[in-house]
Amino acid sequence: MGVGIWAIAGTALSIWEPTVRSAQANQENPASQDSSATAAPISSPIGQAFKPGQEMTALVARIQPLTKDLTDLTPGVFLADLDNGNYYSLNGTATFAAASTIKVPLLIAFFQDVDAGKIRLDETMIMLQNDVAGGSGDMQFMEVGTEFSALEVATNMIVISDNTATNMVIRRLGGIEAVNQRFKEWGLEQTIVRNLLPDLEGTNTTSPKELAAVMSLLSQGELLSLKSRDRAIEIMQGTLTDTLLPTSIGPGATIAHKTGDIGSLVGDTGLIDMPSGRRYAITAMVKRPHNDDRAQELIRQIAATAYDYLKQPNPAANPTLSTPGASPTTDSAPADSLTPNSAPNSAPNSQTGEPTPATTGTGTPAQDIPGVNASPALNPAEQQN
Repeated sequence: MGVGIWAIAGTALSIWEPTVRSAQANQENPASQDSSATAAPISSPIGQAFKPGQEMTALVARIQPLTKDLTDLTPGVFLADLDNGNYYSLNGTATFAAASTIKVPLLIAFFQDVDAGKIRLDETMIMLQNDVAGGSGDMQFMEVGTEFSALEVATNMIVISDNTATNMVIRRLGGIEAVNQRFKEWGLEQTIVRNLLPDLEGTNTTSPKELAAVMSLLSQGELLSLKSRDRAIEIMQGTLTDTLLPTSIGPGATIAHKTGDIGSLVGDTGLIDMPSGRRYAITAMVKRPHNDDRAQELIRQIAATAYDYLKQPNPAANPTLSTPGASPTTDSAPADSLTPNSAPNSAPNSQTGEPTPATTGTGTPAQDIPGVNASPALNPAEQQN
């Protein structure tokens, strides 16, 4: 009988004071509370990259004739109007070799650590032997042990697409695994670093939509403080290779972008501000036969067609509301009889190559000033830019 009475009393206490019992359990086992917090789902920034918008079906009709006869080229394009969410996708969710466009998310990860106080822009970074990489950039020609500021390294990674600088940034961020974990936390699935630069085999990957999403998040200040966002955009406005997306923009427009160029692929991703105030993110990539210059020309034509289309006060769109890039429906081309709105910009059809400008005694490239958009020197040698 005594045992029964105590059992009843215990049951009553558990009903009357559940909050006390829960608090006691958490105090006795704080590890379980931490585990629960860790297990909570992480909100993916990529999910907020674009506003719900409409498919730009009229733009589909204008771009399709540019690609219909180029059966040995595989274009990938994703464009989003950041003001209203309207979008265009051509193989936008397909996986492509990233080439040097991988340096864009690396730049953002770098500035995230600046915001977190893990990196100081004026701290000294020492070039190690394992950092030295061929291809783009001139840091490879300096002595091992040369010192640079962290800001100088990050700037060189973008402005002159320096592969040695890129490897230094990856090392400073904790290595390849740490970088990929960061990308996963943002919600990226196809943007993966598998090898240090130069990655001439194209093992590092991304997709046009994911790069455009990263550019959109950069524009919104979702991943960075406003100060770091502005600095990152300023650096990207200084990219010296200007033979792809920049050829499409008209007077009064500005672009912050980054190119990529290896034998099997060429691409460019950027934020474009039009004189009207419209801002859009665009990524254009083309898988190609080795070093085929038609890929560059196709990007120029697509970019020019898109820019001319968006110059309209109210570009037409499909009235059906949908999520941008949710499915590759725009990969189905419209009728061949439709023609582009206007002739694309006729930029020189030559192979792009990152310049390797002269460097000051401190390791700072003379042209390494964000905002300078000098014409790049052409380099016929295969390299990643």
